[in-house]
Amino acid sequence: MIEDKANWLQALKAELGEEKISTDKSRLYNFSHDETEDISKLPEVVVRPTDTLDVSRVLQIATKYGVSVTPSAARTGLSGGAIPISRGISLSMESFSKIIEIDESNSQATVEPGVINQVFHDACKAKGLFYPPDPSSWGSSTMGGNVAYNAGGPKAVKYGVTSAYVLNLEVVLPSGEIIWTGANTLKNSTGYNLTQLYVGSEGTLGVITKIVVRLLPYPSSSFTLLAPFSSAESACSAVEKIFRSGVIPSGLEFMEREAIDQAMKYSDAVNLPTGKEIEAHLLMEVDGYDEDSVMREAEKLASVVESSGAIQVLFAETKKERDALWKLRRSVGQAVKSGSIYKEEDTVVPRSKLPELLLFVKQIGEEFGFNSVCYGHAGDGNLHVNILKGDMPDEKWNGNYLKLGIRKIFEAVKSMGGTISGEHGIGLVQKSYMDIAFNDAALNIQRNIKAVIDPKGIMNPGKIFPDRALK
Repeated sequence: MIEDKANWLQALKAELGEEKISTDKSRLYNFSHDETEDISKLPEVVVRPTDTLDVSRVLQIATKYGVSVTPSAARTGLSGGAIPISRGISLSMESFSKIIEIDESNSQATVEPGVINQVFHDACKAKGLFYPPDPSSWGSSTMGGNVAYNAGGPKAVKYGVTSAYVLNLEVVLPSGEIIWTGANTLKNSTGYNLTQLYVGSEGTLGVITKIVVRLLPYPSSSFTLLAPFSSAESACSAVEKIFRSGVIPSGLEFMEREAIDQAMKYSDAVNLPTGKEIEAHLLMEVDGYDEDSVMREAEKLASVVESSGAIQVLFAETKKERDALWKLRRSVGQAVKSGSIYKEEDTVVPRSKLPELLLFVKQIGEEFGFNSVCYGHAGDGNLHVNILKGDMPDEKWNGNYLKLGIRKIFEAVKSMGGTISGEHGIGLVQKSYMDIAFNDAALNIQRNIKAVIDPKGIMNPGKIFPDRALK
């Protein structure tokens, strides 16, 4: 590829124009990393297409010359998916930032992949419509990235993750061919479900250039509650009792004490009760279309958590208070990471297993000598485990020692009926653990799908699949 660089670079300039091609060092650096730890790899060039035909031309050239292509936009990912580890082309989808249509009569919308999640959410809300997926990075992450990683967020517990809303996708294949994966209909039993194949495919099967999603009516009423607990295990145990009560919250978040302390230092959004007796909080929300019925659900929710050991239940009385609580929750990840070198593991188990998982994570931390800060979407069993380096020697932190501890956590997650990623994807940093989630036969099916669609292996190579050969 090095020998051919002058040829493929010239071909790109001839097809797209020099203004869409950049080899500027600062630009290359910006596209060398995402939000994953401290990993960085410079691409050889950043290409910024402005329409689907541009993307098609780029992929045709990349396939001809065997140049790797890493789709990228906001670069907010946490699994290294946007890091161009094979260098080549970093394909910036920033220009694809249009909300093409919000179809009120059919409760659907068509958007480009570079649209910011929160911008789209607000545009739908202005028309009385609701797009529920709302990852913590919704103020900066894009719709394309959300589809590529099947993003969730706090509202997934009631409304589901991104895959529940995607109806159809325009995709450019590695060959440069352009396809639509489905139809703009709520029901579709026509052939294989290519749409869902591309949701969560992490840029390894092609480039998404248009997204069609279904929408809901916007909930007119909501209540937010906060419940501190004297132990993290009792907070986790309360989660299943909430669902058995018949209340389905629109948000149910777990934050252990250290996560809250870090977030309050990082953000001035709100001060939560953090006495010595408090070890964890549940942040809860209920929503709906009738204020009285939603209030009754909130009161029932308060009663359940009080009977489950909550020290008290605090109601957010105003929109300002509600927004402050959710701003604090969304800042937890960045707050924890700002104070230490870290590794974040995105575990997910059946809800009832959360207390067991939390206890096991702490035990592994004691065994391997690391501190962990845990928080996440308790309502759907998704626990984010931030492992902090602290005083751990570099050789242990960077070597197989810590990887063994992480592997033990993932093996326990699997034994509990869970899996190794709930919403962050596999990308670069989790691929060596994929043998825990899948046996050889299941991994080979996925490899074979990749080989059929991308025979030259140009699309985001080095992601998802373990490097070692399968038996």
